[in-house]
Amino acid sequence: MWKLYRYPINFWRRLGPGFITGAADDDPSGIATYSQTGAQFGYSLGWTMLFSYPLMCAIQEISGRIGRTTSYGLAGNLRLFYPIYVLRLMVLLLLIANVINLSADLGAMGAALQLVIGGNDKIWALMFGALCVALQVFTDYRRYIAVLKWLTLSLFAYVGVVIVADMPWGEVARGLFVPRLEFSKDYLSVIVAVFGTTISPYLFFWQATHEAEDVIADPEAQPLLVAPEQAEAEVKRIRFDTWLGMGFSNLIALFIILTTAATLHANGITDIQTATEAAEALRPVAGPLAFLFFALGIIGTGMLAVPVFAASSAYAVGEALEWEIGLGRRPREARAFYTVLVSSTIIGTLMNFAHVNPIKALFWAAVINGVIAVPLMYVMMHMASSSKIMGEHTIPRYLKILGWTATGVMTLIVAAMFAV
Repeated sequence: MWKLYRYPINFWRRLGPGFITGAADDDPSGIATYSQTGAQFGYSLGWTMLFSYPLMCAIQEISGRIGRTTSYGLAGNLRLFYPIYVLRLMVLLLLIANVINLSADLGAMGAALQLVIGGNDKIWALMFGALCVALQVFTDYRRYIAVLKWLTLSLFAYVGVVIVADMPWGEVARGLFVPRLEFSKDYLSVIVAVFGTTISPYLFFWQATHEAEDVIADPEAQPLLVAPEQAEAEVKRIRFDTWLGMGFSNLIALFIILTTAATLHANGITDIQTATEAAEALRPVAGPLAFLFFALGIIGTGMLAVPVFAASSAYAVGEALEWEIGLGRRPREARAFYTVLVSSTIIGTLMNFAHVNPIKALFWAAVINGVIAVPLMYVMMHMASSSKIMGEHTIPRYLKILGWTATGVMTLIVAAMFAV
């Protein structure tokens, strides 16, 4: 394992589910949510990135540990150890969140392409949906992410804006280290959206299932319940992979907030209504190419995230019903699995023909994520702490503290949002 550190190229190639999860976390919904956060509240919510980082890392590490320890994803463990109504409810909540997110992402991808080449954004969304279906069915996801991840480098344009813009660093520091609390509907909705796009249900299922699938694919790997001697190295790998991936995700998210605070909020644009307004945040560094850079970021992250939404749904339903599952299997070997995967994408695509603002849809998809994440987190924390499920590999005290803190925080902010 430690050879990864001595050979950077090999290390980059072998980054696992945690890093891919982090990359998928900055999907179009995330970009829109962070943009709205900076535009509406300026620098004052920068603290959410620092505060959420250890919490999201803990939740994702717990997800990975469950999959690697048991060789089952979350739905598989729910089927084996929980009442059927709990399994059905958790899978249903995931499906609702995923289809809404998938639809919002495809709509934003269509709107982003429209910025660059014109045309009808609904038709472009339909095209992206068809392309995602074809890629999911006929290619290996691991192969095409190797290409698509380069498109996400356009997100570093937000870093460039922070470097070249005249930033009020004192105000930035206050926003980062002095939390501002405000009990208003708009403020709490943004907080729920930020936490919902960093701590998302599909990411829990995705990471746990992929850790489990990697155990099956690797002839030398065994579930930690069977091979406890592998535990030390595997836990270190999961922790490093997850904290690195989520660190990259949160750093980019922070730069998006700072960029939109410096360019949009500072100029009186506090409510982003269109992709054009969101893209204008990149003009200080990209100039006339601002729309292109914005489109590449939205499309690149969308093409990474849409298959994750669809596949996590298919994994959850497949594990719940004991189907043959896995992106490594050919469609004829796992017909039902691919049927759910394709159907999710088709439904999400068709939802874009409703008259919904794609940028607003992205933001509210993040809010829905935050609400739905709460019951899933309670179940997952119980699962990870159960010796019946995890054997001697139940999560350690520090993860219990961080995990339950994340669960409690999500519960409180969601409850406060509904209360005000």
